[in-house]
Amino acid sequence: MPVNIFKTIYRLCAVIPIMQRHPVRSSVLDSVGYDPGAKILELEFREGGVWTYFNFPKPTYKRFISAESLGVFFVKRIKGKYPELRVK
Repeated sequence: MPVNIFKTIYRLCAVIPIMQRHPVRSSVLDSVGYDPGAKILELEFREGGVWTYFNFPKPTYKRFISAESLGVFFVKRIKGKYPELRVK
């Protein structure tokens, strides 16, 4: 699916909260949320900004939250590898 379709769907749904984020211990991230049914990962960064990543597989999410360094995992395995949208 084209990224624009994900962006349109997300913007339509953004008027109501679709996921709850949880605080994490990270020098890069403040909180992380995941919706396994929709395969959506949402990350809140310490430097500001909330990003949503689409088509994010549950096994990858499990490896991500179990990683020794969330920041390193993000840079190596998430950033630029999934359709994304800055939502805040």
